[in-house]
Amino acid sequence: MTRARLDKLFTVLIAGVLAGLVLAVAALPAALVFGLGFSAFAAPYAELPNSLRTPPTAQRSNLYANDGTTLITSFYQEDRVDVPLAGVAPVMRQAIIAAEDARFHEHSGVDLRGVVRAFTVNQRDGTTRQGASTLTMQYVRNVLSSDPRLSERQRAAATELTTARKLQEMRYALALERELSKDEILARYLNIAYFGAGAYGVAAASRRYFSKPPAQLSLAEAALLAGLVRSPHTDDPIDGDADAALARRAYVLDRLVESGQVPAEAAERARAEQLRLRPSQTPNDCTAVPAAQNDWGFFCDWFTRWWNAQPAFGATVDERQLTLRRGGFSIISSLDPAVQRTTTEQVHRIYSVDDRRAAPTAVVQPGTGRVLAMAVNRNYGVGANPAGQKNHPNTVNQLVAGGGAIEGYQAGSTFKLFTLLAALEAGLPLDTEFDAPGRILTDFPVTGSASCDGYWCPANASAAMDGRHTMWSAFGESVNTYFAWLTERIGADRVVEMAERLGIVFRAEEDARLARHGAREWGPFTLGVSATTPLDLAGAYAAVAAEGTWCAPLPVVSVTDAAGRPVAAAQPSCRQAVDAEVARAAADAARCPVGDQSMYRECARSTAEGLHRQLGRPVAGKTGSSDGYATETVVAFTPQLAVATIAANPDEPGDAVGQRVQGRLVELVGEVLAFALRDEPVRDFVPPGETTAYRLTGARAGN
Repeated sequence: MTRARLDKLFTVLIAGVLAGLVLAVAALPAALVFGLGFSAFAAPYAELPNSLRTPPTAQRSNLYANDGTTLITSFYQEDRVDVPLAGVAPVMRQAIIAAEDARFHEHSGVDLRGVVRAFTVNQRDGTTRQGASTLTMQYVRNVLSSDPRLSERQRAAATELTTARKLQEMRYALALERELSKDEILARYLNIAYFGAGAYGVAAASRRYFSKPPAQLSLAEAALLAGLVRSPHTDDPIDGDADAALARRAYVLDRLVESGQVPAEAAERARAEQLRLRPSQTPNDCTAVPAAQNDWGFFCDWFTRWWNAQPAFGATVDERQLTLRRGGFSIISSLDPAVQRTTTEQVHRIYSVDDRRAAPTAVVQPGTGRVLAMAVNRNYGVGANPAGQKNHPNTVNQLVAGGGAIEGYQAGSTFKLFTLLAALEAGLPLDTEFDAPGRILTDFPVTGSASCDGYWCPANASAAMDGRHTMWSAFGESVNTYFAWLTERIGADRVVEMAERLGIVFRAEEDARLARHGAREWGPFTLGVSATTPLDLAGAYAAVAAEGTWCAPLPVVSVTDAAGRPVAAAQPSCRQAVDAEVARAAADAARCPVGDQSMYRECARSTAEGLHRQLGRPVAGKTGSSDGYATETVVAFTPQLAVATIAANPDEPGDAVGQRVQGRLVELVGEVLAFALRDEPVRDFVPPGETTAYRLTGARAGN
């Protein structure tokens, strides 16, 4: 039912009350019947519903890139952003008063003269030309009908068309007028009113119909908007009746002239203007990110997963989503559009969006955990895929961060970092030597191709790797048998625990079972047989870059609520996961795989020799190949940035990507680092002390 119909019924109702003395005496205080003593009839302000004292208007939340101005998307149930009255053009304020409550500045919340007049005019003309509700009463009704703290039944009861309910509405209006100024009431009304086409409040309406802020509305535009609030569902000129909208505009212009607020000539010029709409649609949710930046959708999706995990926004996921879509938050994300663009371009050079294989990539800032980019060669969206293709070319599955249907990918020898760290923490020096054979028989029980009579017996990828090694050379050349021996020496459970400490999440059921109940016998873990994601891996290596400080991956720089107050959940969540000296030693060894040189000149051969040359600054990292080259992984970091990329087939993990793609992944990582650090000073790693490098000690401090 439109508000015009409600007002007509209300007018008849109240006028009938005034016309019948017996009913008037029974229903209204005598003072009210004679238009006197409103204060006695008004409800005490303290007894008003909380929703009227503190309006719970739903406002959209906006998610921006890290520049604070580039909109990624919005989240809302109702497209509304509150605006102060000073941010509304004076002609818009005049128009809404002329259209809805010409005596707004003369009455005290209830206009009995207006009730009688509206009843008389409407009965004479046989149409609903005038309403009985004041702006204040309309505001009361709008608040009670949209209060999110009430059930649908309670909201309906709060606005039902009965004499008792209307009298209560009047009492509430009178109470509000005693406590709030006219400007405060007008501002609240303009922010809560529905203007049609999905636009709630004058700010959203100005954007929706004219693509401008409300402060810039012209006379014709203001009159059009003011005319819409009467019947917004039918008079909306975008989706409804444009002729009806123009008729209402003319009505508002007439009222403005009658009230002396607009000269007749100006009103005539506005009336003669053709309907000039410049409609714009506010995006809603991650599938509505700009088409030109479709790749941002994966970051946006991960942001919503992060939000849903924050207790600060509610006790349950549903409550947290409601908070996001009604709370009016301004969220500046960590997404760097330039770094994101470069990362996406590099990923597409590896595989196209139509390729069954993917190269999900994450860029993380050490010391904060903020994620600058998340890219993968897929279209973010729910469009249909050809038969048998679950995740290409279209998907909304989280291929970069994991979760939901995505458990992750094996990252091969990049997991040797956790063995390295666990050994250093146990007191072993970087100079720990072992004569690594081509194949080694361990005490870890396994089955399958890696089993020798029931025990794990890994081999090196090449006979050239056999021989004496230290942690430097074994990490640089990725010597499997050295790390199998090292795992056996310190305990596989320490390696698994180190990985968890640095943010590796076991999403696959079997991985989680082994981590909880079989970690001591999970020797193959050092070769990266557990599923992981580029985001987890980049975060773990970023902790080494930050001298042992691990930070939970973070998608935001700041979050402020509708009142402009900062939200603490946006701050980095970091802890000292490993001793700084242990992390420095690991970083020193990690310079070997990428063609850089350790502080002690102990690096020899590398698996990604060209990366240091390509980047031209101190860099560390690791490559990794899973069994049969099913996946290929490259991770690299400087003191300022960490990048991880994994080539895999998300739909079929056994579909090998092949070893040759590893070199291209190295180039990808190098290009991303070079671009992202283009304006950053060159920083070197802090070297470990000689004791950590060359001497066996007792256990070094852990987390």
